[in-house]
Amino acid sequence: MRFFNTEGPIKPEDHYHISPLERVDRDEIFRLIERERYFVLHAPRQTGKTSMLFALRDELNATGQYRAVYVNVESAQTAREDVHIAMQTVLSRLASAAKSGLNDSFVDEIWPQILNKSGGHGAFQDVLHLWSEANPVPLVLMIDEIDALVGDSLVSILRQLRSGYPGRPEHFPQSVMLCGVRDVRDYRIHSSAEQEIIAGGSAFNIKAKSLRLGDFDGRETRSLLEQHTEDTGQKWSGEALAEVWRSTRGQPWLVNALAAEVTETITNRGQTIGVDDIMSAREVLIRRRDTHLDQLADKLREDRVRRVIGPVLSGEPTAKELDTDDVRYIRDLGLIRQKPPVEIANPIYREIIPRELLKSHDEFLPFETAWFVENGILAMNCLMETFQKFFRENSEHWIERFDFKEAGPQLLLQAFLQRVVNAGGRIEREYGIGRRRTDLLVVWGVGKERQNVVIECKLRRGGLERTVSEGLEQISRYMDGCGSDEGHLVIFDQSKKRTWQEKIFSRCETVGKHCVTVWGM
Repeated sequence: MRFFNTEGPIKPEDHYHISPLERVDRDEIFRLIERERYFVLHAPRQTGKTSMLFALRDELNATGQYRAVYVNVESAQTAREDVHIAMQTVLSRLASAAKSGLNDSFVDEIWPQILNKSGGHGAFQDVLHLWSEANPVPLVLMIDEIDALVGDSLVSILRQLRSGYPGRPEHFPQSVMLCGVRDVRDYRIHSSAEQEIIAGGSAFNIKAKSLRLGDFDGRETRSLLEQHTEDTGQKWSGEALAEVWRSTRGQPWLVNALAAEVTETITNRGQTIGVDDIMSAREVLIRRRDTHLDQLADKLREDRVRRVIGPVLSGEPTAKELDTDDVRYIRDLGLIRQKPPVEIANPIYREIIPRELLKSHDEFLPFETAWFVENGILAMNCLMETFQKFFRENSEHWIERFDFKEAGPQLLLQAFLQRVVNAGGRIEREYGIGRRRTDLLVVWGVGKERQNVVIECKLRRGGLERTVSEGLEQISRYMDGCGSDEGHLVIFDQSKKRTWQEKIFSRCETVGKHCVTVWGM
């Protein structure tokens, strides 16, 4: 019986899947190969790139017009800038791929001698040259994880491909596809040998095109989930299908992981999977932090990521104020949407990021859930009053502990809420460049007793009443969208000139059909 796959390339006989070649412009890829072009395919990790390459390799070989080989060069990463060792590893992997994929031992027979004769800076080109001449049909080479190579090792591979390029297809591969997380034009390679930074585009200026493998669209997401219904008879409610798409925005690993969690938990195939089941599975994934989510969290330590994520969390600047290369890098990682505006790619990532930033802090907050629960109901006014007092007395000390100080007030409130709500609810977050606010939806309880409480955070800019008026209009719209009848507008005043007596206040305001409590801090 098939199942949802979260580890490695898909096996069609074992896994629910969307045909990999349906997710790219297959005709364009074949056209590039026919025209003897070298090109790039890049995609974030765990989006199905390797599955697509395997499918393409197999289809090309089935035509009889090409001999296609896939080689993963990630294992050469440990050689760092030792070009000889890196090339030894790459050629060994190429020989293994040719033997297993094409039943061809030619590379295995010649590469050790060629490496000794030509050295690391010439062996790759010479092996491909001799192998191409020995083949009855043109070679197509797919090099996966190319951006795992480091410094001079990567420069050497790119330049040897460029040097052999004029000899194609009789004396060099007809087509080469470089595959990695990033487009080769964006590589900034630190070459120790040349004592300079080399742009990937200059080292591989024969590239004809860059293709990107994206996420599932809504139709593909639904189609993948419904394959489970076809195989087992277990149904998804319409709300559950919609929530999978909303929570993941089609990120392939997330879709499969969420579906795997819920279908492995609900083993009664006669039970329809509902939206609450999806939300429970989502929370399990976030707390469990499987490899994919752990790798994502690890990226937050990189300076390039911090320079973009910080402003996204605070919502203050516009996209024009961000470094273009940093934004492109984070898009390539899959952390933010491919198209403007600059915002986190999906709600699950949006939840993971602040939790990761707060995980070393919230356990030290001296608050317990039981303090704020009365007859099963979350007492929001009591909770907000407590936070307001805590913020006045401790905010300066706590905000200094955050890596993203520009979003410090919002993060401190989220740490406080996470500490309290974890025992019986969840927080959903909305933030992004240029929003000038952070929207939080606190969900507490289940069924008819469920509370949906909206909290909107804004930084005071200029006059207080103008900031409040703008915030009330924004929170009213958000409450309408969430179906919430309880709202709290938090105004953070970071001015050093105003006293706490001027900053601290609370009052009730009516906007449209909503009564909103405004908290000054």
